Amino acid sequence: EFRNSLILTAYIIIFLTGLPANLLALRAFVGRVRQPHPAPVHILLLSLTLADLLLLLLLPFKIIEAAQGLQWHLPVVLCALTGFGFYSSIYCSTWLLAGISIERYLGVAFPVQYKLSRRPLYGVIAALVAWIMSFGHGTIVIVVQYLNSTPQATNESMFVCYENFSKEQQDVVLPVRLELCLVLFFVPMVVTIFCYWRFVWLMLTQPHVGTQRRRRAVGLAVVTLLNFLVCFGPYNVSHLVGFHTGKSPAWRMEAVVFSSLNASLDPLLFYFSSSAVRRTFSKGLQVLRDQGSSLLGCRCRQTDEGRRQGRGGSEA
Repeated sequence: EFRNSLILTAYIIIFLTGLPANLLALRAFVGRVRQPHPAPVHILLLSLTLADLLLLLLLPFKIIEAAQGLQWHLPVVLCALTGFGFYSSIYCSTWLLAGISIERYLGVAFPVQYKLSRRPLYGVIAALVAWIMSFGHGTIVIVVQYLNSTPQATNESMFVCYENFSKEQQDVVLPVRLELCLVLFFVPMVVTIFCYWRFVWLMLTQPHVGTQRRRRAVGLAVVTLLNFLVCFGPYNVSHLVGFHTGKSPAWRMEAVVFSSLNASLDPLLFYFSSSAVRRTFSKGLQVLRDQGSSLLGCRCRQTDEGRRQGRGGSEA
């Protein structure tokens, strides 16, 4: 029960923090992409925001699952569809992050050539490749879920979603998970680390780069590295352990929670990446401050009026 409570609390916090931040980012990127000749990086950032929103929109199903003791009491078909969209959005984020790192590196290492050859179409193609690769691999969730279904899968009252596989299901899912780890996690992580290492090095060594830009470059690299190591790392390590031991590790549920944390960390990446997002976030914070000030002002006025009425009553 303590484990279920922790997972439930984590999902709720991720949902409450990630959804408003990604909606603000979506508003900023849509406005930026609508402008003439948008940069490819803004198209990639918009795609990353959509992937995060897809995960967050499916997160209530995971919240219900955690609230019911990690058992799936909803229709079985929702398990397959939720897993398909949930895990596909996670792996879509890895290659989108890699694409953003490549764009940042090229813009600093080869500024003139990059500006001359930069086309919005390149961003669209890169985003489509990331979506096709992730959702193409995500179909394994649906295939395995209905491949020689176990008795647990037919008994909806005791159904554990995408767990407790039969021997036939494990023979399919474990090698595919290993391939997912290598192609959709390890390769984009190596690409991202190399590009941001060069990107930060160039930003720190160029004398004409301001201090503020250097700080944003370091912050961008740190947040992206945290995404790979903290969010995606445990989940993909569970694939390696599962392939080695022949079964899913007992801590895989917790690893999935860490993968969901990506939706709350990405807004920090958006903040360091785009001035449009920084302006949108600043406006949102200003609106919250104004509303808070107005609420406090109303309460203070009500308190003052109450004190005056109390004084009048005591004098009478």
